[in-house]
Amino acid sequence: MYDLTKIKGHLSTINKHKAVVTWLCFRCGLYKQGLLHDLSKYTPTELKTGFKYYQGFRSPIDAQKEAEGCSMSWLHHKGRNPHHWEYWLDNAKTGVCAQPMPKRYVYEMFCDRVAASMIYQKEKYTDHSALDYYLNGRKRIMIHPETDRLILYLLCYLSENGLDKTCDYIRSLPKDD
Repeated sequence: MYDLTKIKGHLSTINKHKAVVTWLCFRCGLYKQGLLHDLSKYTPTELKTGFKYYQGFRSPIDAQKEAEGCSMSWLHHKGRNPHHWEYWLDNAKTGVCAQPMPKRYVYEMFCDRVAASMIYQKEKYTDHSALDYYLNGRKRIMIHPETDRLILYLLCYLSENGLDKTCDYIRSLPKDD
């Protein structure tokens, strides 16, 4: 049914990602979020996609979207993980609109983006990688302007000051909105 190599590869990737995000969240003072981060990746809905579409250099969700036109796994994931900006979209009278994310989830989104860059780029990762990735897709997203400003600021801060200073900086910021 599934290729054992893809199963092992996907589990290895999500376990590494979870470990790096947890480590970064802890460094930023986000202990609960570090522990709970991306637990939905271990549900059957999301695991099946990972096992089928694992490639090792990008998210299996992207491959599923290319192959099938959409990803039920992504819909499942973003609806259970408030560190994704898509979680904060709402259907209002005027159409879909973005709500501002609570700061603690923006900080977790920062950790998630940095960890994903580290895992997928491996030795090519730099402190500029997560910013480059964000800027590359920024025109195609529907994110609240306040949330956009904060994540962009944190990613720029990382690119200019390094990971240690950025984690210390986030740790010093208020976590509640």
